[in-house]
Amino acid sequence: MKPTGPLLVATGLRKTYGPTPALDGADFSIRPGEVVAVMGPSGSGKSTLLHCLAGIVTPDAGTIVYDGRELSAMSDSRRSALRRGEFGFVFQFGQLVPELTCLENVALPLRLNGTGRRAAERAALARLEQLEVDDVRNKRPGEISGGQGQRVAVARALATEPRVVFADEPTGALDSLNGERVMHLLTEASRSTGAAVVLVTHEARVAAYSDREVVVRDGRSRDLERVA
Repeated sequence: MKPTGPLLVATGLRKTYGPTPALDGADFSIRPGEVVAVMGPSGSGKSTLLHCLAGIVTPDAGTIVYDGRELSAMSDSRRSALRRGEFGFVFQFGQLVPELTCLENVALPLRLNGTGRRAAERAALARLEQLEVDDVRNKRPGEISGGQGQRVAVARALATEPRVVFADEPTGALDSLNGERVMHLLTEASRSTGAAVVLVTHEARVAAYSDREVVVRDGRSRDLERVA
């Protein structure tokens, strides 16, 4: 039986940049295999929330517990190891390494974790096939379309079989057709592996792929129940 309790829980997060509060008591939780959309207007604090949850930014107050362990109690090296192995990331513009082929880009997080080149590239090719972009494996990011590049970025995020995928506006730079394609493949692939997905977006059509929505406004969060 799959665990049903929360995998990642944040309580009372506060983060201030200068005089401006980015988070003002935000809460969040996500279960294994769940897709949660974090929504809100520009400047509401939703990207700051994602960065805190991923251990990239340290909140000024509040707690973040991942798999029973508090992130703030971990060393920097341990948080870095989490981001390399148990967390995956998809950003708005993909952020692929331009000098590497698409196959090498997807294999990169595996190589950084110590996997041998051949094994890493076999696993990377399987992810590219799952995301339906194995035909561009030998091309570099500058030689493919934006939609293809974002699917390669999703393949890279899933390469290490992470337990949580953080997706920050993953369709923001795509047209509606490519955006729909990326979201379908991202949610299908993550659910096939049981990965939780924290999805930051301001688009209702993208949030519709989630199981639940959390709205962030003025640094505070509100959990919305999905109406069938």
